[in-house]
Amino acid sequence: METMTLEEIKKYLPHRYPFLLVDRVVAFEQDKRIVVEKNVTANEPFFQGHFPHFAVMPGVLIVEAMAQGAALLSLRSMGHENDGKYVYYFVGIDGARFKRPVVPGDRLVIEVEQLRLARGVGKFRAVARVDDAVASEAELLCALRPIG
Repeated sequence: METMTLEEIKKYLPHRYPFLLVDRVVAFEQDKRIVVEKNVTANEPFFQGHFPHFAVMPGVLIVEAMAQGAALLSLRSMGHENDGKYVYYFVGIDGARFKRPVVPGDRLVIEVEQLRLARGVGKFRAVARVDDAVASEAELLCALRPIG
């Protein structure tokens, strides 16, 4: 199983701070699965307003981190580095569930499994955990499309 550093991740994903939500790849199996990590810190910009009295990572950003993991799995499997000509869009979500809050100090570990890939459209199952407890899960659809 292969790993990837933040600099290697940035070769595939167009996202940058503060919207790059994957810090590291800890496992990668081409066309099968990827495990990524997001270190959730108190200085994340969204914590200023979500919520000032009790900092909680927004569920939509957890799902976005899952989608970024799915994009990394597909793009790395295809050997498709970010060339500015294509975008791997997040196009659908099914069965999203949120089971525990994600707070500053947590390490979000996201496992994404490729279920199907055809004509640039992939279906994935993603599970986000903190300390082995499921925080969120969903099935995602993503599509590789040219820009413009």
